[in-house]
Amino acid sequence: MGHTPMTFSFKHASIVLAAMLSLSVSAGLAVPSFAQDTPASQPQEVSPEALALARKYLDLTDHGGIYETTIVRAGINTYQQLLPQNPEIAGPLNTAIETTIASYKDRKGELFDQMARLYALTFDMAELQAIVDFYSSPAGIKLSKANSELNLSVQRIMNIYSVNLSKEFFAKVRAELKAQGIDS
Repeated sequence: MGHTPMTFSFKHASIVLAAMLSLSVSAGLAVPSFAQDTPASQPQEVSPEALALARKYLDLTDHGGIYETTIVRAGINTYQQLLPQNPEIAGPLNTAIETTIASYKDRKGELFDQMARLYALTFDMAELQAIVDFYSSPAGIKLSKANSELNLSVQRIMNIYSVNLSKEFFAKVRAELKAQGIDS
């Protein structure tokens, strides 16, 4: 089944905001966080070539619109914090959030440059080139495009596994305690 990469238009932010807001309320979305510190054991200087390769990797694999999604999630969080305090400001609040989202439109490069630095500090030039070569190949392109959907499926599997494991684990601990003559 073929999938096209997800694209994001800042002018459609309110539609995405509303959709994600309703999903976040029912699914309890967690906002991803990004590492701000570089590994302490790594050198702090990187070559422009390494940064360029790391940035190319990020550009090749950003099919889910990580920057745009993060900005919209910040809008959702702001909406969820401010609206309950003053429900009658829903319209102006939505407009203010749309305006603020739009103000971030051209700042994706700042985040990706920071992330590229982290990759450039972690991998040497040969490794970065191999990574870019792979993600430029048909298999790498397919993997990159499929990752968003696969990650959601893996997360669902892990959630189910976690719930089942917790129940099973609890029951086994109680059985072990009972075998020791302890009622729990």
